[in-house]
Amino acid sequence: MIDYINRPIVICGSGNMGRRMAALLATKKNLVHLYDSSPEQTKQSIEYINQYLPEVVKETPNGKAGTVKAFNDLKAATENAWLVIEAIPEIFDAKVDLLGQLDQMIPPDAILATNSSSFPSSQLIGKVKNTSRVINTHFYRPPAIKVVEIMGCGYTDPNLINFIIKVFEELHLSPFHVRKESVGFIFNRIWAAIKRESLYVAAEGVSTPEEIDKIFSQIGDFRHGAFHLMDEVGLDVVYDIEEHYATVRKDTPKEPREYLKENFLSKNKLGVKTGQGFYDYKDTNIK
Repeated sequence: MIDYINRPIVICGSGNMGRRMAALLATKKNLVHLYDSSPEQTKQSIEYINQYLPEVVKETPNGKAGTVKAFNDLKAATENAWLVIEAIPEIFDAKVDLLGQLDQMIPPDAILATNSSSFPSSQLIGKVKNTSRVINTHFYRPPAIKVVEIMGCGYTDPNLINFIIKVFEELHLSPFHVRKESVGFIFNRIWAAIKRESLYVAAEGVSTPEEIDKIFSQIGDFRHGAFHLMDEVGLDVVYDIEEHYATVRKDTPKEPREYLKENFLSKNKLGVKTGQGFYDYKDTNIK
């Protein structure tokens, strides 16, 4: 359907998620272009990728390290791309603007994707003309987790969805087709209830984050509890997602968001990426 051999995958946004996606997508001798407007951000991202890519390749059947190139010029980054993934923070207007800009810039046959975790792509295509090529490709904490959810925007060519699922399987990812538009996709809709109620229990003083995680991991047989997982995602991202859910679901309680804002965001305790959130990560090395 699309000639993707010897053409780059482009990730726009080299933050915590973008750099991890780049490492995951560069394991089959692929060429990945990682764009960010900040030179310092791309520098840090390449350092991360150089450190962890060999390990990710080793875990990939028939893996062979590809090439990840950093760009601070969007036009140069997207030249001859076959897949372009927007992976900037969950800020609605910024995503709409970037997707509209990319639609005018990338090759006519390229797939235009968003990694948004809370906005369905149908809400982000206000400035996109070629909506038939727009999809959500929602990753979950790569490279450790190889799951990616694929969801159309309502105008997406069905053949394109089948194609991207096939290619992702060739890359040894685990794609899941979200068959109907869903705010939160599949897993995050279920995860939202667990996450929000965990925050609610802590906000009411019923228990502490550590105790909640301990009982959750023991009874549920999970490796980590909800608070540890939220720290990995980033508490600012968790807050933004909860804010969006609150606009969609009017019965969403405000106490979990207030608890996050007052006790963590206001103190720049955002989780792993700042070294402290619900837990202290200053002396740990978490990928």
